[in-house]
Amino acid sequence: MKSMMWFVLGLAGGFVAAHLVNKDPRGHEVLADVDARITEFTDRIGEAYRAQEAKIDGIAADVKDAAAGALGAAKDAASDAVDAAKATAATITD
Repeated sequence: MKSMMWFVLGLAGGFVAAHLVNKDPRGHEVLADVDARITEFTDRIGEAYRAQEAKIDGIAADVKDAAAGALGAAKDAASDAVDAAKATAATITD
């Protein structure tokens, strides 16, 4: 509980300090620069996330297509095996 009190007190102190720094024109410039850097950082992280997401989506689509192709080939092979078994059974019973 004591740690929570210190956290809240530090948070409030930070807001008060930021408010006082923002009143000074030089402090306002510093805070604007910090805000611009944070915005640039978050934009870069967002772009990297979207690029990685697109890459993963492409890989997933390729895997899905390959799995569909393998399933189709397996169905064809099974169908051919059943047809061959029927033909063999028909020859044996004749």
